[in-house]
Amino acid sequence: MDRPRLLLLPEWTEVEWTTIRPRLEEWADVASFDVPGVGDEPRAETIDRDALVARGLEELDRRGWESCFVAADGWGISTGVRLADKRPQAMLGMILGHARLSHRREGDRAPVNGAVWEAMNELVHKDHEAFILHGITQVTGGSIDEEQARQMVERFPSDLIATGFELMTSDDDRIEGLLAKLDCPLLFAKHEECLMATEEGFDDAAAAFPQARTISVREAPQSSEKFADAMREFCEDVLAGKVQARGRTPDT
Repeated sequence: MDRPRLLLLPEWTEVEWTTIRPRLEEWADVASFDVPGVGDEPRAETIDRDALVARGLEELDRRGWESCFVAADGWGISTGVRLADKRPQAMLGMILGHARLSHRREGDRAPVNGAVWEAMNELVHKDHEAFILHGITQVTGGSIDEEQARQMVERFPSDLIATGFELMTSDDDRIEGLLAKLDCPLLFAKHEECLMATEEGFDDAAAAFPQARTISVREAPQSSEKFADAMREFCEDVLAGKVQARGRTPDT
C-alpha cells in the first residue's frame, strides 16, 4: 500500500468532513459518502445503522479496498464498529471522534447529555432547517460553519431528517462489545467542552481500552486540524509497524 486508505463514515453526510478532508488527502486515499437518501444517494427501505453499514461495505467493494483505516465520529461510531464487525479482516485501525461506549442519555456517567439531546430532538421536529443551520452549529461550538450548514440543508430531504435523527441517535449498548472484539489499533478523540458528548463518556472509553491512543481537541474532531494530524501519525505508525493490534506499542 503506497498510501493509507481512509474511509470516512458520516453521522449524516460527508459534508461534515469537508474542513479537514483536503488535509487528509495530502497523505491518504480518502473515501466518504452520504447517508442513504441524502444528496445523490438513493433511498434505502429503512434509514438506520444497518443501511449505513451496507453502504460502507459497498464503498469498500466498489473501490476494491481489501484493507483500510475507518474513521467515525459521534453517532457514526455505531456504524464504524458494526462495519468492522462485518469485515474485521479489512480493519487496519479504527479512529473515533467523540469516543464513547454507548449513546446512553440517562443514568450515572451517561456519555450523552440528555437535556441537549432533548432540545435538539424537539428542534428537528419543529424546523429541520433551523436544526441544521443553528442547532448543529451551536452543539458543535461553531465547528460546522455556515457554508457547511447550507450544504447540509441542500442535501437533506425535509421528510428524512426528523425520523433519521431519532433512529441514528438511539442508544446502542453494542458499541463496547463490538470494540472489544476488534483486533486492530484504536485512536480516540475527545472534543473539549462539547455540549452533547460528556467528559465521563470519553474517560470511560479511554479507561476501557487503555492501549488506545487518545487526543483532546478544542474543535469538533471532524473540523480539527490537530485531529487530522493525529490521524496521519496514527495511520503511518500502524503501517510502519510501530503500533500493533489494539494500539499496543511493541516492546523495546
